[in-house]
Amino acid sequence: MAQSGPAEDRLETVVRLIASNMVAEVCSIYLLQPDNRLELYATQGLRAEAVHNTFLSLGEGLVGTVAKSARPLALSHAQRHPAFAYRPETGEDPFLSFLGVPLLRGGRVLGVLAVQNVTTRTYKLEEMEALETVAMVLAEMVASGELVNLVELHRAEVADDRRMHHYGTAISEGIALGHAVLHQPRFHVTRIIAEDSDEELTRIEDAVGRLRASVDAMLSGDTLGRAGEHREILETYRMFANDSGWLARLREAVESGLTAEAAVERVQNETRARLMRQTDPYMRERLHDLDDLANRLLGHLVGVPMTAAGDKLPTDAIVIARNMGPAELLDYDSQKLRGLVLEEGSATAHVSIVARALGIPMIGRVAGITDILEPGDAVIADGDTGEVYALPSQDIVDAYSEKARFRARRQAQFRKLRDTPAVTKDGERVALNINAGLMVDLPHLHEAGADGIGLFRTELQFLVASAMPRLSEQRAFYSQVLDQAKGKPVTFRTLDVGGDKVLPYLAHDKEENPALGWRAIRIALDRPALLRYQFRALLQAASGRHLRLMFPMVAEVSEFEAARAMLDRELTRLDKVGQARPASLEVGSMLEVPSLAWQLDALLPMVDFISIGSNDLLQFFFASDRGNTRVGDRYDLLSPAVLSFFRHVVARCRAHDVPISLCGEMAGRPLEAMTLVALGFRKLSIPPAAVGPVKAMILELDAADLSAFLGDKLDRPDRTLRPLLTDYARERGIPL
Repeated sequence: MAQSGPAEDRLETVVRLIASNMVAEVCSIYLLQPDNRLELYATQGLRAEAVHNTFLSLGEGLVGTVAKSARPLALSHAQRHPAFAYRPETGEDPFLSFLGVPLLRGGRVLGVLAVQNVTTRTYKLEEMEALETVAMVLAEMVASGELVNLVELHRAEVADDRRMHHYGTAISEGIALGHAVLHQPRFHVTRIIAEDSDEELTRIEDAVGRLRASVDAMLSGDTLGRAGEHREILETYRMFANDSGWLARLREAVESGLTAEAAVERVQNETRARLMRQTDPYMRERLHDLDDLANRLLGHLVGVPMTAAGDKLPTDAIVIARNMGPAELLDYDSQKLRGLVLEEGSATAHVSIVARALGIPMIGRVAGITDILEPGDAVIADGDTGEVYALPSQDIVDAYSEKARFRARRQAQFRKLRDTPAVTKDGERVALNINAGLMVDLPHLHEAGADGIGLFRTELQFLVASAMPRLSEQRAFYSQVLDQAKGKPVTFRTLDVGGDKVLPYLAHDKEENPALGWRAIRIALDRPALLRYQFRALLQAASGRHLRLMFPMVAEVSEFEAARAMLDRELTRLDKVGQARPASLEVGSMLEVPSLAWQLDALLPMVDFISIGSNDLLQFFFASDRGNTRVGDRYDLLSPAVLSFFRHVVARCRAHDVPISLCGEMAGRPLEAMTLVALGFRKLSIPPAAVGPVKAMILELDAADLSAFLGDKLDRPDRTLRPLLTDYARERGIPL
């Protein structure tokens, strides 16, 4: 590999050497091309004219199967395998046995290395490991640009227009203008074959020891001592670092003849390739923690900074990464960090929770951003809209600079309204509550001047923990929430997991439609111990205080009755053991499933309040997956169909004198909130940052006038009333 001369000549030498040493009649190398086809690049034993003329799609044939699965495949009778595909130009008719291994780099498949034999042959584990070792070297050779440089090919596609406007998912709000810092340097493992395996074992065990010590140091630091949920996240991180199975796989790789660095890279390549193909969202999120650990371990072995956090940062750093673990984000100087942009990432990932806690604008799912940007490039990241500008023109910089200044001025104006009640011009008082779920959200309750917490997502405590929170932990957590609220009402939503919110310690089966499957109240009623323990913790935490509870995803009245019966049993238990009840108790239901709207006359006499969960309700209403980019924005929330549905629900609640509120992203936008107030909603639960803008709108709104304006417009066949409502607000000077 290290010899001079054309790369393809070296490939020809490699296949000859492997065929000879493995006593195989055929050895071939296929490389992945930008069009996602595998091209035969070198062979010993197949026809020479097949080179560069034989192509296989991912999943096609045995070679394509290896590439798609990213796993080795050994067959003693290849032609019996269902994926076998015959290519007449190769002349491979007589070869029965097959062994193929993927060329992996960073978890990405770059090609396949395969050997074949005329006779039936059972390939040994040692032979497979030998091929995997050669494949590691070949992968480095491919990525270096000597053959097919996939990264450079991608960069060439965008080189003519690097001033690009990218769209991602807004995860943590705010606007960041600054310069790109590429989070992760690539550790190039150049020494793969070990000269002394015992020495390499000592090196890797020493590095693992230093890695574990560094994680322990992070957990004992002052910053994390005050961080609440961050500590739970890093406890999970420490669990991975101390996993005996991980260390055992590293040792096995070293014992097979690899250096410590090559062993780390092989184990992580295999782990990444396997987890990237998982459909379980929890398992996919854990991949980022394992990537973080592997890179930290390589840093300890190589003796260089593991991330750019140790470098001299610009004062306006915007960190660009494929993904990262929460510990890596905490490594950065928060005084210099302005924003975070990831190629992957999700709103529920651990790093997202930490970013929101630190107030760092963050955008996820920005495809290819690490390939496009160079260190020091100017970047604008809009955490409100999910937009990223790479190398923005001066006009865009000026526009966003003004937007940032305007945002600062508006925030100052909103702070002046903090203690002003949200009352419309015609005297209608609207309660503005916030959505919360973590202790770091609680200061926003008072900073924003909100009336209370209209939705406290209790599941987040469960999602950031590596094991089921104990009764004492739940009780202490809920008690602290009520303490921090300082007498303002808090509405706790009982455990809403399932779907895309997977608890690692709760067994669950793969579902075809998880959003419509075993989740929320359905899990709670099937696993009553979960719900009863949560009731017990909440009732004990609220001893002598006011408690509001609501049940999620109720589809029929019987589900509410069953959950309420469990709550009543826990109240009876309190009396039996001599513990004080809450001073008052209100129990409500969320309306997220449309079927419940046609059972309101039966339900409303049983509840103290109703809360519409607009996020789930509207995706069920339109049968439109909000996470699917093709249909998520297809339907408008301000359509006559939605608004007339809301008007029906409000009317039934008023008839039964039951308070109704709405929580969800819809209520946090001034135009939508304006419409909801006109329909009769007097309680909204919104993100903390939306309290100021929504309150400013309400103070300029005449609710009765807008209600009359809507009149029979809700009966129209229009797709949306958004333009009409926007014009209405503009003509009357209502700030949106």
